[in-house]
Amino acid sequence: MKLKYTILFVEDVEKTLEFYENAFGLKRAMLHEGGDYGELDTGSTTLSFSSINLMNELGKDIGLVDAQKPVFEIAFETENVEKALQKALNAGARLIQDIREEPWGQTTSYVADHNGFLIEICSAVRNNQS
Repeated sequence: MKLKYTILFVEDVEKTLEFYENAFGLKRAMLHEGGDYGELDTGSTTLSFSSINLMNELGKDIGLVDAQKPVFEIAFETENVEKALQKALNAGARLIQDIREEPWGQTTSYVADHNGFLIEICSAVRNNQS
């Protein structure tokens, strides 16, 4: 078994795709002609978005998103956290946590997208053991 996709529920799928394209350089895999579903190419697993409207039509009761009380996070690993953070902020992300060196050997920062989803921008974990 493999993880195929993660779907986040948003008000505006196309606006969300555009944000992730601009903020993180991801490529759009598809946007359904009705505009209620879209995917970003992230490798073997897609990051996908479905409209809240569509989920309501399907009888799903969608909860509210709150970056200050997250129930999950999206993480993007990069070699240059500072540059990636600035790019995300320039694209409209909201700063949650500035760049920080973690005791486990990783550089992290956090932003929220316009939907309120928490996003970690981080380096790979460095092996500090000799």
